[in-house]
Amino acid sequence: MKLTLRRIGNSLGVIIPKPALEAWGLGEGDQLRLTPNGIVPAASAPAHEMLDELKRKHAAAVVDAFPPARIRAHGLANLHRWKRSGAWVSDYDEWKRILEDPDDGALFAALLGRDERATRLRQSPPYVGLLPRDVVRKLNEEAAG
Repeated sequence: MKLTLRRIGNSLGVIIPKPALEAWGLGEGDQLRLTPNGIVPAASAPAHEMLDELKRKHAAAVVDAFPPARIRAHGLANLHRWKRSGAWVSDYDEWKRILEDPDDGALFAALLGRDERATRLRQSPPYVGLLPRDVVRKLNEEAAG
């Protein structure tokens, strides 16, 4: 969301739209913090929690856009390519088991879960490349504020 700098009284300022404040859980009297990257809630979540939530939103967008069979096929193809090139991390073994398992529940738990295991697995997602770049860019911009 872009904000326009405008005159407010004798000063220049920005009016934050009410829906943005509500999304942050803020209201009158709450504080904002100005950073080199923008205006954020003063008590915003730690960066790693915000990144974890962004990765979960990417996974949710994949689930919304593709059937499980397509997610499995794409993920397994990526894992196969990465193993051949020597770019392998231990989480890929776990992803391989999940993607080869016909149980959609296990796949969705890894993609959408809020538990520690799902959060860890989303740090090394084999479904990367499924979403169009414009969708990824939009999700990233929304997370950045």
